[in-house]
Amino acid sequence: MAPAVFAAVAFAAEPAPAEPSPHGPSAPPPVQPDLPNAPVAPGNPGRPGLANAPLPSTPAERTKLLSNLYAYLATAEDDKQAAPIAQAIERLWLFADSDTIGVLMDRGAKAIADKDYDLGLRFMDAVVDLAPDYAEGWNRRAYVHFLRNDVERMVGDLRRCLALEPNHFRALEGLAQVMRETGQKKAALKAYERLLEVHPNTPGLQDAIKELSRDVDGQKT
Repeated sequence: MAPAVFAAVAFAAEPAPAEPSPHGPSAPPPVQPDLPNAPVAPGNPGRPGLANAPLPSTPAERTKLLSNLYAYLATAEDDKQAAPIAQAIERLWLFADSDTIGVLMDRGAKAIADKDYDLGLRFMDAVVDLAPDYAEGWNRRAYVHFLRNDVERMVGDLRRCLALEPNHFRALEGLAQVMRETGQKKAALKAYERLLEVHPNTPGLQDAIKELSRDVDGQKT
């Protein structure tokens, strides 16, 4: 599978890499970085904003904040409006209600940055074992499987991530691209159509849906 397939898809938004890699930066940020204030939905002055909302201190608060941000993301007018909302969501995905998980995620990220993928996988295995309901753990382990060229396990972990967080647009995009690259066009189209509901301003999304729709319709004739 081409390295570009999974590039910049499964990981949440991170700083520019010091050294290019096939996917994401060489040094991922801490698992629980400071979360910027969530943006007020641009172009909707009558809608209550989240600019002054406190950082989530409980899973319930995180869930509520994510729900609001997903609503803003789905109705953003263009990519410029959607980008800061998506970034805030990606930071919330990293929120782990456990110091232990945070440490394991940090150590896993360092191992990946050092290209020690076997060690990175052991840390990610520990994360999903200890916190099977933590969606970002599955997403991050999917990335490690990608680095190890284990597409089957990567897809399995992306599906587990989406079972826990159906609006995880990075996992949706990653799954769609993998399905498309491996010739599973119906599955790819389904994932892209779901992505359209969640993050309609994803770059290249409309073109991908049009192309796959033609291909899938052609298979029916």
